Amino acid sequence: MEGFAKFAYVETKLFLREKVAAIAVFGLPIALVIGFGLIPGFGKPQKGLSGQIGTEFIASIGVAIVLATLGLNGVPMVISQYRERGILRRLGVTPVRPLTLLLAKLVVWAAAAVASVIFLVVVTRFAFHVPLPRRLGWFTASFLLAIAALFALGMLAAAAAPTSRTAIGIGWLLFFPSMLLGGVYFPTEEMSPGMRRAGEFTPLGSALHAVRDTWMGLNPSPLYLGIMAGYAIVAGALAARFFRWDTGAA
Repeated sequence: MEGFAKFAYVETKLFLREKVAAIAVFGLPIALVIGFGLIPGFGKPQKGLSGQIGTEFIASIGVAIVLATLGLNGVPMVISQYRERGILRRLGVTPVRPLTLLLAKLVVWAAAAVASVIFLVVVTRFAFHVPLPRRLGWFTASFLLAIAALFALGMLAAAAAPTSRTAIGIGWLLFFPSMLLGGVYFPTEEMSPGMRRAGEFTPLGSALHAVRDTWMGLNPSPLYLGIMAGYAIVAGALAARFFRWDTGAA
């Protein structure tokens, strides 16, 4: 436990030191909310968003951006770099297992995601008078399940990639289609039925649907929760099965 605490402390310092990552996770969602929130009339229910308040919708988009940035970009990039630089291999000959480092890294990033979303919700509530998520319990559960799904997919990318460059490439290949189909670039209400249905079966799309629904006071669809749980279980199991601690491992 002491080793985990030390790793978590170091990983927190490293995360905060990466200004680009900190801006993407904490700054970009807030900037979007402020930018769109200042548009006259955007703080009212919008017909094109199924009656959702415009600023509330943008805040939901901010949640999705945090999830995608950390899960599909950060996880595969950093974990594969740790392996390629031999950090995981060197830890294997110490009393502290390399798994401890991975868990500390994932916990720190999950905590960063939680902190970012709490900050986003608070700013949206007090700066633009948007109600808090009306189904707060389901909102929290959906968000945590989304973290598990996106992080597991990122770990699978890191496990499957032979090099860090490949892992980064896989992460980006997952990132852009997920953002497109998930409803981040434009609302799912403007998508064709087929495109909208395809987006629902992505972890990010299910997460965004669940977040939007719970913010508006609706219970999340069991389909969305099941899809996220399925990704978390299947991708997590495959990542554990094929993960290599050393670049030379089979």
